[in-house]
Amino acid sequence: MAWEKSVEEIRRRREWAAAQGGARNVARQHDAGRLTVRERIVGLVDDNSFQEVGGLTGAVIYENGVAVDATPAPYVCGLANIDGRPVAVGGEDFTVRGGTTASLDKRKGGQGGFSEDLAYEYKIPLVNLIDGAGGSVTSSKRRGHAVFPGIDSFDRSVELLAEVPVVSAVLGSAAGGPAGRAILSHWSVMVEKTSQVFAAGPPVVHRSLGQEITKEDLGGVPVAVGAAGTIDNAAPDEATCFAMIRRYLSYMPQNVHELPPRHTTGDAADRIEEKLLNIVPEERRRPYNMRQIIELIFDQGSAFEIQPDYGKALITSLARLDGHVVGVVANNPMVYGGAMDVGESNKQCHFIELCDTFHIPLIFLVDVPGFMVGEQAERAGVLRAGMRAVYVASQASVPVVTVVIRKCYGMAGMATCHQAGLNLRLAWPSAEWGSLPVEGGVAVAYRREIEQAADPKAREAELEAELREYGSPFRTAEAFGVEDIIDPRETRAYLCRFINAAQGRLKTDQGLKPRAGVRP
Repeated sequence: MAWEKSVEEIRRRREWAAAQGGARNVARQHDAGRLTVRERIVGLVDDNSFQEVGGLTGAVIYENGVAVDATPAPYVCGLANIDGRPVAVGGEDFTVRGGTTASLDKRKGGQGGFSEDLAYEYKIPLVNLIDGAGGSVTSSKRRGHAVFPGIDSFDRSVELLAEVPVVSAVLGSAAGGPAGRAILSHWSVMVEKTSQVFAAGPPVVHRSLGQEITKEDLGGVPVAVGAAGTIDNAAPDEATCFAMIRRYLSYMPQNVHELPPRHTTGDAADRIEEKLLNIVPEERRRPYNMRQIIELIFDQGSAFEIQPDYGKALITSLARLDGHVVGVVANNPMVYGGAMDVGESNKQCHFIELCDTFHIPLIFLVDVPGFMVGEQAERAGVLRAGMRAVYVASQASVPVVTVVIRKCYGMAGMATCHQAGLNLRLAWPSAEWGSLPVEGGVAVAYRREIEQAADPKAREAELEAELREYGSPFRTAEAFGVEDIIDPRETRAYLCRFINAAQGRLKTDQGLKPRAGVRP
């Protein structure tokens, strides 16, 4: 055979690539509780579906003109399938130089790399498996000069946010470019105890600020997922992380020019749930479990919550109604009574933009007493963040249905409706709304009258009772100020009817509205 020796050379070089950074470095990766990038790809994608690109890239050692060994490039990427649908996938190989960027003729990994170009050109989702620190100061020595920021830019990363679903999994310590790429995603996830993400690691922090801090305290799950909301979700291990990625993508279309896939579950669209009738307590200040309402209304087992540990007074979740993908935005009365603070506002904005980008209708389940009040909230900028939520909600182009479960007050209540669209607003009998809750509002509006009364507390209670009569949802419905008051048990059937009817609108809207994508 004329090319037998060349084919044998390909086989040898593929073996060198498969060896990654060598047995010792692979063992160190395993000892740290982490898989190698190749093991991660196998664990994530459909069996035998990964087609690697660039497997021969790396530093080759020649003796007398013959290749005798090679160190592969610290990035593995290619084309694969997840649930039968093509995706672009790539990740740093931490066993090779800690996953730092390689100097190549063409970017293989990282921002502006082949995996991003593949996703962009083929209009397929991108999955980033992040485990590296990006660039290094040693690159200046290799090049002979320092590189001005922006040469290896995030331009393609930003473009992708308006084109295809982008998922990033932080699976080790990520800083610099890889950390930035994790944020430039539609959805991100990290693994508890074995992954961290930060702008710069502990050595740089110590050098710059004199602070001694561990990687976990600087950018572990409690910080990145809980306190800062930098990363959306956390997984207990890498296998669970891969399962979460697969599930998230099951709600997403391949790109912004398609609709999300419909998966029928056999859950009847007209299912009636008796539990919904008694789930909201008659005592207006008592909390209840909003997540239970979500479980009862939407297709059974279909809820996939986004950012459950950040902005906890708000629940954002992907779910299905009669098989169709919807986005759920629900206030959580078990945290601050459901009041909107900065975290909740930021969380809502990002989620609405995600749904709007990928043609996912929005369902609001409302129990919001207003924006968070007090000195701490004001210092954090709650008013600006809250009004940003109002602005983003008003810009949404997908169908929106608002269901008021209990409270819907003030400017925070405005962020739960779509004034420019059909503005379909439904209410349970427990619903109430207005500029301010009666409690507090009466104390302000009738301050002098209350102070001058013989029994101020009794007079305040009388005024509250009087105004509460005018706040009945039935009075608003009489004026068609709310479209319908429904039996809570009818909620699922009502929503399924409208979401099914909206599918034609979603199909005709594709590509008509210029999309800026989802802001990180």
